Amino acid sequence: MSKAYFGTDGIRGTVGRSPMTAEFCLRLGWTIGKVFAHRGNGQVLVGKDTRVSGYMLESALESGLLSAGADVGLTGPVPTPAVAYLTRTLRAAAGIVISASHNPYHDNGIKIFDRSGNKLDDELEAEIEKQLALEMTPAASDDLGKAVRIGDVAGRYIEFCKGTVPRGFRMQGLHMVVDCAHGATYHVAPGVFEELGARITLIGASPDGFNINQNQGSSHPEQLAKQVAAVGADLGIAFDGDGDRVVMADHKGEIVDGDELLYLIAMQRQRQGSLGGGVVGTVLSNAGLEHGLQRLQVPFLRSKVGDRYVLELLRQKNWVLGGEPSGHILCLDLAHTGDGIVAALQALVLIVESGKTLHELKNGMSKLPQVSVNVDLNGASSTEVLDQASAVLEGKTQALGDRFRILIRPSGTEPLLRVTVEGEDSLEVTGIANDIAETIKQAV
Repeated sequence: MSKAYFGTDGIRGTVGRSPMTAEFCLRLGWTIGKVFAHRGNGQVLVGKDTRVSGYMLESALESGLLSAGADVGLTGPVPTPAVAYLTRTLRAAAGIVISASHNPYHDNGIKIFDRSGNKLDDELEAEIEKQLALEMTPAASDDLGKAVRIGDVAGRYIEFCKGTVPRGFRMQGLHMVVDCAHGATYHVAPGVFEELGARITLIGASPDGFNINQNQGSSHPEQLAKQVAAVGADLGIAFDGDGDRVVMADHKGEIVDGDELLYLIAMQRQRQGSLGGGVVGTVLSNAGLEHGLQRLQVPFLRSKVGDRYVLELLRQKNWVLGGEPSGHILCLDLAHTGDGIVAALQALVLIVESGKTLHELKNGMSKLPQVSVNVDLNGASSTEVLDQASAVLEGKTQALGDRFRILIRPSGTEPLLRVTVEGEDSLEVTGIANDIAETIKQAV
């Protein structure tokens, strides 16, 4: 289904350019109000991360929603999964998050949840796009909505996160570095881990509107790894700007990505008898994850890239655990969307209860060398570029045989093509990835 605005994770773009403008968000707010105001209790929650543009876009969305007759509940800066949770528990009609996730501050986006805290299906996204094309007709004064600020959002969400681990679980004596990427977890994550007994060294927790994800967080885990080594911590945890992704670092300064965290969580759930079937990854998931799960006799399936596709396959199979190498992990028996804090806690339960280090546990699976190279499209269409380069690319991939796994795909969140190559030899993998990227650059 072709869509004008929605990508793989909501609507996203550079602030000041369509669709990330105040004018568009005013219309979008009105549209969401028209589509959702009659559902739930008629209130639409609006949350955001710490980007400076959040003030502008929040006000525009609020005005649009009110003009459609929808009531608005403002949460302020909170993680994306917190809005999904509150939408469900407060019986709201819908939830909106203003965030571009792991992107830099000059980007922003809109993520929308239905009243159950689920991301929208294709039909609802199509309904919103259809409504956007209509003339905006504000409600009469008697029918306008009202806005309120939701109280103690952080406290409610902290209690929810703590409730996802076994009763009595404590992390006493565990020292860890927590990197909040100067994003939405900065005032939530410390409370969760400290209240469960951990000692934390906090970094990336001084947002100024411009530094979100800047050399911090899950997209730059090397900073976390350095800090873990510098303070002698047992491990480190890094979130992205809106808190729906998580990666870790062990005490040796080695990065533990989403594939390895999925492996750890599957291992813990198998021990507990709560795995509920198999695990869903994506076409980008490392073959090492698949092999590691095979040794545990855990079924594994791959979806297309994007958490919505992971979710779709999980529901088809009636499974609960899935995710992506980026650290976007779904535990559907605990949360309806990817939740970095919840996923981190599931891995921490294994670490504490097993008495082993993160380094020891993650070595249960061995990743194959995998390299990803981004190619800037410079305004060109990804389809046209791939069409132009297809003959050369086909020749290159056929010559390589089946010794390498190669994936070329457009980014769902940025104007890029991503080239990913996986194989046994890291030097060969790097060379092939760069060679393919160069071929595509020539087509651009």
